[in-house]
Order: sequence, then C-alpha cells, then structure tokens
Amino acid sequence: MTAYYNEIEPYAAQWLRNLIAAGHIAPGDVDERDIRDVRPDDLRGYQQCHFFAGVGVWSHSLRRAGWGDDRPVWTGSCPCQPFSQAGAGLAFADERHLWPHFFHLISECRPAVVLGEQVASKDADPWIDLVQTDLEGLGYGVGAVPFPAAGIGAPNIRDRLYWVAHADDARLEGRQPLRERTSECSPWAGGVAVRGRDGRERLIEPGIQPLAHGSPARVGRLRAYGNAINAEAARVWIETVMESL
Repeated sequence: MTAYYNEIEPYAAQWLRNLIAAGHIAPGDVDERDIRDVRPDDLRGYQQCHFFAGVGVWSHSLRRAGWGDDRPVWTGSCPCQPFSQAGAGLAFADERHLWPHFFHLISECRPAVVLGEQVASKDADPWIDLVQTDLEGLGYGVGAVPFPAAGIGAPNIRDRLYWVAHADDARLEGRQPLRERTSECSPWAGGVAVRGRDGRERLIEPGIQPLAHGSPARVGRLRAYGNAINAEAARVWIETVMESL
C-alpha cells in the first residue's frame, strides 16, 4: 500500500475504499480517526499521506498531472468553515481549525512536499500567514496562489488558494506564473443556469443534474461533493509545482 487516507466522515471514508478497490486513486489504507488522534508513527512506511481526504480528489489529480503513486507527497485541505463566509466566523477559535494538528504531523515526519488548499478570502489571509510562518520555521519554502475555478474554464467562481511547501526552498525559485499554466487548459463548454429551491440560479457543468429529493444517500453525496476540491484546478496547480521542482 502506497497511500494513507485520513477521513473522519464515514460515508466519504467508504467512498474512498470503493475508489481504491476500483483503481481510481492510489492504493492505500483509509483511517477514520480524528486527525487529533493520529500519531507520527502511524504514518511510517507510506509514500503519500492525504489528510481531510474527502473522496480522494487530491490523489486523482496527482495521477492526472503525472505524479506517480510511488512519488512521496502529503496533501491536506484543512476545513475552511472557520474562515469562510458560510461559517460561524470564529476563525482560530473554531474547533474545526485543525492546522495545528496537521502541522504537528508535518513537523514530526518532515515530508519532502506538502500540497494544500484553502478558501481564498480576506478572512483566510491570517490562516495562510500562519501556515507560511510555521512551515518556514521548519525550513520549508512556501508558495501560495489564489485563483478561481473560472480561471481553469469552470462555469463558476469558487475562489480557492492553493499552496505548496517544499523542503528545498531553492527549488521553488522561478516558478512559472499560474496564468501561463491556466491559459493552456481547455475551457468547459459554458455553464448551464439551474434554479434551486431557494430561488437562486447557479451555473453548473452541462450534463450535470441536481440530486433529486429521495435519491439514495442524498445527504452523504451532497456533503462529499460540497467538500471536494476542483480536480482540474488541483491538476493545474500540481503541474505548476512539478515544473518548479
């Protein structure tokens, strides 16, 4: 097994196991414990570690970018609710502020490359400042770029901030500007406006249908989709990082 997946939500954890069994993401083990209960020794022997793993989009995007399953990397999309407009606005006081626990594992295991993602907003600026300060204190070089899903051709905004930490900071110098990478992406064929029950219209990818009331595991699927990162945006970010390394 090359990969370790940490995901506390049981429905998403089983989804990960199904994806592993089907060969869609890197083979590995799924750990449903809270990240606060994970110890550094639990991670020994794994080439890749994916925290807050959701439905495995980081692993999927790594493969699409040409990053092999046996190439070491850690990923983590820490919960955005403490710093999102949709959250309670508690920021660092929110119990879902789990960066300190992720950072503890990083500091003990010292992975060569760490990839992450967070909501892009002024409310999250202090969060990425903390991440950068913590990781640079360990000797990592850190880079971060915010960009919308629309920047890679998606028919929606979804501003996210992607970041990378590398143990050899010199290799991060001269990174190709993200706008040059995103311009190479094939845009989606426009968006389709769908009106929800709240009366608001939202753009979705053509061919995608909203989940109907009463469909199997509707709530679980909605939560998994809502927490997932944009696979195309992650792929572009990974390819940019690979070029810089």
